[in-house]
Amino acid sequence: MTKLYTGKTFEDFESNSLHTDSYTVEKGETLYSIAFRANTDVRELAQLNNLSEPYTIFPGQSLTLPDSDSRRRTGDRSSSLASSSSNKNANSQSQNALSKPVAKPSHKEYVANKGNQKSIKKQPHKSAVSLPESAQEPQIRNADIEWQWPTENAILEGFSLAERGNKGINFAGQRGDAVKAAAAGKVVYVGSALRGFGRLIILKHNDDYITAYAHNEELLVKEQQWVDVGQTIATMGDSDAQRVQLHFELRFRGKSVNPKRYLP
Repeated sequence: MTKLYTGKTFEDFESNSLHTDSYTVEKGETLYSIAFRANTDVRELAQLNNLSEPYTIFPGQSLTLPDSDSRRRTGDRSSSLASSSSNKNANSQSQNALSKPVAKPSHKEYVANKGNQKSIKKQPHKSAVSLPESAQEPQIRNADIEWQWPTENAILEGFSLAERGNKGINFAGQRGDAVKAAAAGKVVYVGSALRGFGRLIILKHNDDYITAYAHNEELLVKEQQWVDVGQTIATMGDSDAQRVQLHFELRFRGKSVNPKRYLP
């Protein structure tokens, strides 16, 4: 049987989909959407092109893109944040272990009971610090951001660190299901100019974090609009997808990270 070609999916346009040194802006694009495709920080892209906020660009404008080495260094900086933190913790633990005596009396509290016997009251155990799933993922949290799941629907496909893997989470659903903002923020992109993502919304939460919501049916917000955490911003659909679903991404300084490490 001949296999029908169903077209490219968002994986074909997600990570480092823009490999050229320059890019010509197309209608409907913003600097955020281009930075999203180039897998780079919008601030770095703006600085490279001498643009200041609100980063106004226009169709036909030629933009210089960071070279591959620069993008790799951006990823390495994120990686070093996690590995550096882990190394410091390991060194600190080693130094503390060396400074401790070989044998140390155990800390126990004794409480007399009615039978004049002594029962042991154990000290609370401190849980170990969990390490990141990969050194490529920064173990950074922002206490100022209140995160929540963009939908309560079942997960179709989770996050992957593979080169061609899924850089977000795909949720199942029915057409018209609510898509909610994972955190309060500003709408920086609404449109369908990014092939493979369908009707897409990108929210900026602060200078470090953005979230993206793809394959929507109806878009309920506009660019430059402020939204609250949990606010319905779109309805689920199958735009540029083979089935109704929500493709959700969370990015830290332009780099895709596992949303599960942030969502409650």
